[in-house]
Amino acid sequence: MLTSVDTDLIRVLADPLRLQIVTLLAQETLCTTHLVEETGAKQTNLSNHLRVLREAGVVETEPCGRYTYYKLCPDVIASLAGQFAALAESARSAADNKRSCP
Repeated sequence: MLTSVDTDLIRVLADPLRLQIVTLLAQETLCTTHLVEETGAKQTNLSNHLRVLREAGVVETEPCGRYTYYKLCPDVIASLAGQFAALAESARSAADNKRSCP
């Protein structure tokens, strides 16, 4: 069985700031103001990254008065982790498989 990994999601998470955002949101639900304080990023830059994460299904928004809170969607991360785990298991099973050279 050939296992594939969601390359679009990997590209989304490959950005250092987006990965930092995801790491922070894994600990607690935060608003944009909190994320600006924690990351040191400019609000407009942060908003663009949050939009990418939202569109990829990695984070959800939760309006609260004049603020928007962001929370991580753990099922998306768990799915990606499962894909990597399956890939690792496939590699373990195939460790002794060696194709002969012509």
